[in-house]
Amino acid sequence: MISFVKSILDFILPRTCVSCKNNLDAKEEIICKKCETLIIPAEEDKIKIEFEKKFLSDGIIKDFTARFIFFDKTPIQDLLHELKYNGKFRVGIFIGEEIYETQKEKLLSWDIDFIIPVPLYSLKKAERGYNQSYFIAKGISNKLKVPVAEEFLKRNRHTQSQTKLNIEQRKENMKSAFEVKKQNKLKDKNFLLIDDVITTGATITECARELKNKGAKNVYAVCAALTN
Repeated sequence: MISFVKSILDFILPRTCVSCKNNLDAKEEIICKKCETLIIPAEEDKIKIEFEKKFLSDGIIKDFTARFIFFDKTPIQDLLHELKYNGKFRVGIFIGEEIYETQKEKLLSWDIDFIIPVPLYSLKKAERGYNQSYFIAKGISNKLKVPVAEEFLKRNRHTQSQTKLNIEQRKENMKSAFEVKKQNKLKDKNFLLIDDVITTGATITECARELKNKGAKNVYAVCAALTN
């Protein structure tokens, strides 16, 4: 019955793939099957290598996972662009639910108390109107049944774009960029940080550092996509 209703609605108001813009069929959501096959999943071996390279030596992020590998001019770039710049919130929720379905065992083993999307600076959030990582967090929250909690962490200053910085410059750029709120509620809690794309891990490491310094038990990290 649901598929039948969807077919009728798609005939009246066709839904389109966020990547190729072709019409979706009743069984497709957000992205068509053809475009979905062009998105490269992050395999466990790759995730392990990236964890060791980005996080292990600091000893701040307890564990980490990702769903996809990011490549320019591919459907994953289209998905994240639509979420980040065009207000396609359902894309974020879709990605979050995908993360849960493919990483369920790992997420459950972490025993998470709160999910925190990496915060935007207030002026950037006001300009964009929303934090794209919140919707990825919401998708995971819907399945994991753990609350999204934006009130624990604040970005307290504007930072320059990380795009053209090397890893040491990125770390320096992010120093003291985040501030913990409600410190009395952090003690012995496990937190899951969510970002859309992770390149060097400098941003998410700095978030985790602040949480750990203020009493968090463990901090884990998840991103929609890893840069290759």
